[in-house]
Amino acid sequence: MRDQVPGKRRVVVVGAGNAALCAALSAREGGAAVTVLERAPRPEHGGNSRFTMASMRFAYGGLDELQEVAGRLSAEETATSDFGSYPESQFVRDLERMSGGRADPDLVATLVSRSRPTLRWMRGLGVEFVPLYAGQAFEVDGKHRFWGGLTLQARGGGPGLVASLQRAAERAGIEVLYESRAVRLHVEGGSVRGVEVEGPSGSRTLPAGAVVLASGGFEANREWRRQHLGEGWEAAKVRGSRFNTGDGIRMALEAGAARAGQWTGCHAVAWDLNAPEVGNLEVRHRYQKHSYPLGIVVNARGERFLDEGADFRNYTYARYGRKVLEQPGRFAWQVFDSRVSGLLRDEYHQSHASRVTADSVEELAGRLDGVDEEGFLRTVRDFNAAVRRDVRFDPSARDGRSTRGLVPDKSNWANPLDRPPFEAFAVTCGITFTFGGLRVDSLARVLDEDGRPLDGLFAAGELVGGLFYDNYPGGSGLTAGAVFGRIAGGGAAGHDG
Repeated sequence: MRDQVPGKRRVVVVGAGNAALCAALSAREGGAAVTVLERAPRPEHGGNSRFTMASMRFAYGGLDELQEVAGRLSAEETATSDFGSYPESQFVRDLERMSGGRADPDLVATLVSRSRPTLRWMRGLGVEFVPLYAGQAFEVDGKHRFWGGLTLQARGGGPGLVASLQRAAERAGIEVLYESRAVRLHVEGGSVRGVEVEGPSGSRTLPAGAVVLASGGFEANREWRRQHLGEGWEAAKVRGSRFNTGDGIRMALEAGAARAGQWTGCHAVAWDLNAPEVGNLEVRHRYQKHSYPLGIVVNARGERFLDEGADFRNYTYARYGRKVLEQPGRFAWQVFDSRVSGLLRDEYHQSHASRVTADSVEELAGRLDGVDEEGFLRTVRDFNAAVRRDVRFDPSARDGRSTRGLVPDKSNWANPLDRPPFEAFAVTCGITFTFGGLRVDSLARVLDEDGRPLDGLFAAGELVGGLFYDNYPGGSGLTAGAVFGRIAGGGAAGHDG
């Protein structure tokens, strides 16, 4: 570690993803000398953030407020796109609705009110935001119509987001130590005063005036998954970093922190059946299969088991991975016909996709590995007969084109499967991050069991509990990491250490 700078507090940040780097940059702005501990080797740095599309949800009242974050859009973009608006009240309602009313209201209020100012701040650091045309807009009546309250992503996706923040950290003189695993908080007189770290040169204690934990959840810890999420979760694929094993959570609990959030819950999606056990930085998010609202999803019995059109994809995808994991054999097939093939997301066109095609439904039935053929054919016949054909299909809106008389019915975007060629994609469950974590307040201070702040300890990112339960509005995780990372870093720099 570099020598202490006279007159400056030392802040240690555990983690090197979006939340951690936002915390580090904020602490540096607050006048602190900052050291970032990254458990991964440099080629794998950046935590889960590098595996994402870097979509970020924020509240905005219209085009002018959108451009505060995205910068001035071109005349062509504004003429051919309907970005709509996403007011704070809607963001709050989405978080409350997705969590069944269990989300911490103080954390929700802070996330929502500071979402746009935080993204503006990130833009000032060099992060560029661009319209998320791929996956969040459909062209309808000559315009790209955005849906589901999600419109922007960082340029370059997750790698671009992390690279931009890392460049800002380098400019600010922030020290990053790779292959440096934080193993224990150093506590003196009830205050956190540093971190014990294991690195290439051995074990040592880094003193600090304050510590920010931003090292992710425990999704890469098979034992913890089985213990907290339940039997079968050890079989889930890990979408992101293999290093997110709950180190920050464990250290804080050992120091007296309180738990918060849904320890039995997680963000889990439909993931390619043949994806590797942990994330691949070359493929990143492209193992996901998120166009299921346009088709049907069947299990080994050939039966549908969820409402593919219950809501926009970014309001259901984070809970449907669990549904797949609960099926026989822990797999499913997503099935589409040529009516919607041109609307499928980019990940369906990758060479690694587990895909079969056929010129008839009967031929397709014989190619769905592990699926009962008669059950599948019966499902398709019943589904086709139940589709409401009097309602116009509109992928950019909750169109009400549903089925009648099925269990479960499909609520929107129901089209009969009758236009060859047909294609199907094999999926399993991919776990993104866990919902259980540490209790923090709106100042990102870690709290003990009595609700008192642990002196010198802050937290941000996926190890914070209390925001998400059962479900998740797409794009809110990275925004939450940035918002509370910025708050945590500022608080840590101002800590009287």
